[in-house]
Amino acid sequence: MLGTILLRLVVIGAGVNAVSWCIVFYRKLFKNRSLMLQNPNYQGKGALLTTIQGIIIGVTMFFDTLGIGGNAPQTALFKMTKAVPDRLIPGTLNTCTLVGSATETMLFVSMVSVDPLTLVCFIGAVTIGARIGAKYVSHFPLKPIRIILGFGLIVVAGTMILRQFGLWVPGGLEIGIYGWKLIVATILAFIVGLLAAAGIGGYAFMIAICYGLGMDPRSAFPIMFGSYTFLMLASGLRFLKEDALDYRANAIGVITGTVGVLLAFFIVKSMPLEILFWLVIAIVLYTAIMMLIAGFRKPKPEEEAVEVQAAE
Repeated sequence: MLGTILLRLVVIGAGVNAVSWCIVFYRKLFKNRSLMLQNPNYQGKGALLTTIQGIIIGVTMFFDTLGIGGNAPQTALFKMTKAVPDRLIPGTLNTCTLVGSATETMLFVSMVSVDPLTLVCFIGAVTIGARIGAKYVSHFPLKPIRIILGFGLIVVAGTMILRQFGLWVPGGLEIGIYGWKLIVATILAFIVGLLAAAGIGGYAFMIAICYGLGMDPRSAFPIMFGSYTFLMLASGLRFLKEDALDYRANAIGVITGTVGVLLAFFIVKSMPLEILFWLVIAIVLYTAIMMLIAGFRKPKPEEEAVEVQAAE
């Protein structure tokens, strides 16, 4: 009974987040419609850029729902197409997918089996970690952190591959964890929250934690999305107050992002478990490679500026 109540509270909380954002965002937009033109790139090609923004957000949210994460590809595509100015990218990333992320949480928590206590512990730990991290660790040097985490994820992916071939201790199919495993997972989730505040995405790490402690990979999805949904509203309101986001990208992203989430959700829900295991391994390896590339590559000055803004 208590477990059911906790799950419903998470779903309701995600819905409240989405509705609250829409009310505040559209109220401000309707009061000052000129905000739709604050992106200087819209001059003469507003419709084209809006279409590009919608496609980018829809496609990246599709893959985000598969667990691959959306911030890195969104940043690259926004910069490549010049659909969003560099100075507005951090705020846009934190807001254009808010409704889509809340949709992910409501769908996965409602329809994918997960232990309520495990879910609440993860959400609480990530949220607290991000709050503390925003104050103390958001300015830590990211390059060595990314290198260490990249190699760590390669080790995790290696053990997962060995398990698939029966050469390692088999992974579990539990929908929750208890006792010392839950304590360890909560501490690790707190660290993931700290990393999120430093601008390092945590989807692959959440999957690795769940899988490594014996959980069903499907159960990792509501934990991932639930943990991050509750972080986005506060940061989104800050960017909205400072007009540090692309309003048109947000307006179209509410629609296309949600459509991308819905399409991907039903693929994950019906996916055979064996295929899902390999998808999880691919996600972890992809994230490890991206971490190592970002860690060893010397960033351009404009990229450093965007990264600092995102962390702040």
